Amino acid sequence: MTIYPAIDLRQGHCVRLRQGDPDRATVYGDDPVAMARHWLSEGAGALHVVDLDGSLAGLPQQTEIIAAICQAVPVPVQAGGGVRTLDDVERLLAAGAARVVVGTKALSPEFLREAVSRFGHRLLPALDCRDGVVAVAGWQASSGVPLAEAAAVVRDCGSTDVLYTDVGRDGMLAGPDLVGLTTLQAAGLRVIASGGVSSPEDVAALAKAQAAGVIIGRALYDGRVHLKEVARLAR
Repeated sequence: MTIYPAIDLRQGHCVRLRQGDPDRATVYGDDPVAMARHWLSEGAGALHVVDLDGSLAGLPQQTEIIAAICQAVPVPVQAGGGVRTLDDVERLLAAGAARVVVGTKALSPEFLREAVSRFGHRLLPALDCRDGVVAVAGWQASSGVPLAEAAAVVRDCGSTDVLYTDVGRDGMLAGPDLVGLTTLQAAGLRVIASGGVSSPEDVAALAKAQAAGVIIGRALYDGRVHLKEVARLAR
């Protein structure tokens, strides 16, 4: 199981939101590249970078910073935020991202089928759910699509992997959503889980549930989880 320290970008700062709410942000630093190097020094084998401004605007805003992070660390960086077009995907890949996360457009079969055909494993669909229903537009709106139905769309468009976030747990240290994880696995998808991790025990539970990866944000920044310790659990 791969552990991805999260670096969320907002107006050039490293922040964490609670439940995706831009009005509930905690700033953890003003140098995202230095933060990436910090997690590398702690043993990170990959990073997860989100352009929060892009997510809210519906158009990537922090591509230059993402490029600087990719150039600064010799580990894979998966990045997203506001990706709505194939050109957006190409620009992030050109910036050095190993994988590009697509959320809102993951529910568009026509877009997703073409994107998976063109980019293959380098495209990562994301399903972000609140109360079992997929949220879109930077988590600010509901799609009305239940998780199981969305999982079938992702699978039928040719993707084998998915990033899953329980929005209600994100930044709340409430523990991961193992039920949602199981729903996606039942559809035949490999799942990178995000949202709610608060302790080494949560990481161990995700490893036992055979998650392909876990994204950890606030718990790392607050010192509740130490990267070197949970890396052993993931193995």
